Amino acid sequence: MRTLKLVIAYDGTRYAGWQRQPNAPSIQEELEKAVERVTGEAVRVVGAGRTDAGVHALAQVAHFRTSSALPADRFVGALNHYLPPDIAVRCAQEAPEAFHARRDARWRAYRYLIWNRPGRNPLLLNRALFWEGPLDLGAMHAAASHLVGRHDFASFCATGSHPRTTLCTLYRLEIRQRGPLVVVEAVADRFLRHMVRMVVGTLLEVGSGKRSPESVQELLAARNSQLAGPVVEPGGLYLVRVGYTEFRAGP
Repeated sequence: MRTLKLVIAYDGTRYAGWQRQPNAPSIQEELEKAVERVTGEAVRVVGAGRTDAGVHALAQVAHFRTSSALPADRFVGALNHYLPPDIAVRCAQEAPEAFHARRDARWRAYRYLIWNRPGRNPLLLNRALFWEGPLDLGAMHAAASHLVGRHDFASFCATGSHPRTTLCTLYRLEIRQRGPLVVVEAVADRFLRHMVRMVVGTLLEVGSGKRSPESVQELLAARNSQLAGPVVEPGGLYLVRVGYTEFRAGP
């Protein structure tokens, strides 16, 4: 048996998320159907991140095991032939037999897009959050600095989820502006369910003056998700990279 590693991009708008669901379409299901069409084998495709409904990916990583002799690079065109147009395999390569896309991942990077200008942009429907009010990016930067590092992020965990631990190491949390777009970048060793969307919701409250940057420290200490900002819409969130070596901050 061979292990193949895939890098996948997708528009998550019409899917219930990465993970296969009994009564709703999922990215995993579409990929598994495509692999079966190509190899004749019913396989499980394992993703590095279980993105939620409506969340997109630029470089999701996944693996599957197969006895097919088809060369790895041929899988790209073969799988894309059977995939819907909102899912695309960007590359396929041989991986060590024991490679596991999720367990071997050392860090993941997410990006959230905010359209910060009066009036919505129809070209960014389900691609960015529309926010018309002014934002104090300096205050948002200050708040973000309190979240970087290893913390208990229970206050940024979806109600009803029960992770084995709420400790995470947030390596990077940056806010920058590109014209009318405000971009939030987050890199961590692991993310809790809805963590990025709750962090963004809290930063937006800081940026709009509803809470102070320093209050984020108290929020962390409270370990109470009811005190955090809102869970912002999923359409602005993108999984942009998965790392398999130790994270090293660039310039």
